[in-house]
Amino acid sequence: MNFKKAISLTLALAALSTQAQAATHTVKKGDTYWTIAQSYGVDFNTLLKANGATTSSWLEIGDVVYVPTEKTHTVKKGDTYWLISQWYGVDFNALLKANGATTSSWLEIGDVVKIPSSTSQGSSAGSSSSKPYVTYTTYTVKSGDTYWNIANNFGIPMSELLEVNGLSESSSIYAGKKLTIPVHHVPVTSTPGSQYGEYLDWWNAAQYVIPVGATFTVQDFYTGQTFKAKRTTGSGHADCEPLTASDTSKMNSIFGGQNWTSRPVIIIYNGRKIAASATSMLHAGNDGAAGGVWTSWRSDDYGAGYNYDWVKGNNAHGVFDIHFLNSIRHSDGKVHSTHQKNIKIAAGK
Repeated sequence: MNFKKAISLTLALAALSTQAQAATHTVKKGDTYWTIAQSYGVDFNTLLKANGATTSSWLEIGDVVYVPTEKTHTVKKGDTYWLISQWYGVDFNALLKANGATTSSWLEIGDVVKIPSSTSQGSSAGSSSSKPYVTYTTYTVKSGDTYWNIANNFGIPMSELLEVNGLSESSSIYAGKKLTIPVHHVPVTSTPGSQYGEYLDWWNAAQYVIPVGATFTVQDFYTGQTFKAKRTTGSGHADCEPLTASDTSKMNSIFGGQNWTSRPVIIIYNGRKIAASATSMLHAGNDGAAGGVWTSWRSDDYGAGYNYDWVKGNNAHGVFDIHFLNSIRHSDGKVHSTHQKNIKIAAGK
């Protein structure tokens, strides 16, 4: 290695001292900065900067190239920049800056988010100092869209989508129409211990953390037994369905069959545990008919009507209820005291 290269590398190492860990690569015949960047999956310009090099710099066999290892996060359903910042304990604004984003930016499933190495100032994952807040983004309607599927895709109630845009269910929808989309940021909150769930209010937090369409694990608080379920509808609380016939069997085993007796449970989704209360009574559905259409029979003596059953082949007719802090019954719009006691138990309150 010549003298100039040694100086450049020294400067590069000084710059790297405040960054995340770096790997090293010993140059072999045919290596270039470009091929090394491709091999390690790092940005070409970032690699150059880390080594005090330019696009015209050259390498000799035996040179040591420092490869900055950048932590990334692949976006899953329900992720937001705020939620990701809480998970990794990094400053929210630093995360936005690292990704060229703003508070109105939104993410798509599969996007790769860069995680800056600097930790958040005065807060970390699990902090309960921040409250949920809302930002807004814009969505352009595509052919075939409905208000219902747009709301579901963004994990918000259709009523909220309509209200924010000054619309009603009968309002026209067409390709190219611009809609304002509320984006709910729900910080991770602390719990008394790992066996407990976050004590999240249904109205400003839980319904957005566990959106319609979410598939999650239900863990019985007392026994630790689990089964998989999917939230398919519900506005005052979450209406859910067991994911498979095996999950229905597990649910019935935990609850002693189908009944309205509630139990404290933990909902595990996207790396978070949420305190909740559930019953096992399947109601208002027909597994043999299409979901969301009129059917002549529905479970639990609901009679003919709209079919609340979208998960098929699970040996379950209809939905069961999961309640969260301050959620309400559909029948009278009131908070159910037993459910709320169970939720406190699951939260360690």
